[in-house]
Amino acid sequence: MLEIGEKAPEFVLRDANGKETRLSDFKGKWVVLYFYPKDNTSGCTKEACDFTELLPRFKDTEAIVIGVSPDTPESHKKFAARHNLKILLLSDPQKEALRAFGAWGKKKNYGKEYEGVKRSTFLIDPDGNIVWEWKNVRVRIKRKGQEIRHADQVLEKLNSLKKGISHEDAS
Repeated sequence: MLEIGEKAPEFVLRDANGKETRLSDFKGKWVVLYFYPKDNTSGCTKEACDFTELLPRFKDTEAIVIGVSPDTPESHKKFAARHNLKILLLSDPQKEALRAFGAWGKKKNYGKEYEGVKRSTFLIDPDGNIVWEWKNVRVRIKRKGQEIRHADQVLEKLNSLKKGISHEDAS
């Protein structure tokens, strides 16, 4: 089980164009790393579209957003084109990164147990340390007549962590 403050596990995965991408390629940047079950499904599409919509604001914080699922690079390419996604999508068919981050394992649905992706998000600082995590993510939550998007929560947490770090640096 990964802990806050621990180094994020390194991985090498292929993007939608088949290019190898390493987590360490983003050293010096903030990384939003989220794991999702399947391209072109309702919740996963909403999540990817929400992150894409907020991408300019993530870029303002010098963060990159990376989505990882077991789908193939070809599936990611079609998914991105169909929904005009601008985030980086990585393919993990061997489930190595999914397992390393604890985002793969036993799940239950309608009383049936099976192995699958546990929707999770990690914030990784420029030094490669995990600084925040969300487990069993719900893409959108309805509360008091409004809908709260997970992507908004991630952006808010990133902004607060960056303020805390810059505040500490100033003292």
